[in-house]
Amino acid sequence: MRAQTLTQAAIGHDGLARKAGLILGGSLFIAVAAQISVPFFPVPLTLQTLAILIVGLTFGARLGAATLLAYLAQGAMGLPVFAGGMNGASLVGPTAGFLYGFVGMAWLAGLAVERGLARGVVSTALCGVAISALLYIPGLAWPALVMGKALPDLWAYWMAPFLLGDVVKAVIAAMVVWGGWKAVSARKA
Repeated sequence: MRAQTLTQAAIGHDGLARKAGLILGGSLFIAVAAQISVPFFPVPLTLQTLAILIVGLTFGARLGAATLLAYLAQGAMGLPVFAGGMNGASLVGPTAGFLYGFVGMAWLAGLAVERGLARGVVSTALCGVAISALLYIPGLAWPALVMGKALPDLWAYWMAPFLLGDVVKAVIAAMVVWGGWKAVSARKA
């Protein structure tokens, strides 16, 4: 039987210690990517979503979502893992909807792989673009409902500046994951 995810094919998911190591490593990868940013206000442009797509596409749905829950827990405990070295305060700030949506983003990316929807570069990139678009639902709902922001503000500050970057990050994630599959295939041949 073919492994469903890249990490299963490369190192396996057996054992609690291996899963814990993947979760910790994945959450640290996302934390580092969150620090690589272009300052925008109120939502910074980071490599965080690129890292989340890579984690979801390589770990699978459950392990990917668990990784993001660990990441959010690290921030809630006061660790500076969010964009700009922020911590738990971000969980109630203007970007909170995106932070909570990251769990679903990783889960959906992993689900796309597990269901065979993301197997080639193009299909993986298309899944990544669609999943990135879905992140705007909780991302925009938070400032709309909690902060009372109107649609023009949401479009101008929370969405429009990030659309092209989201497409580019989805394509990069697809190329990274596809390259990983090629490397594993070459190693086993």
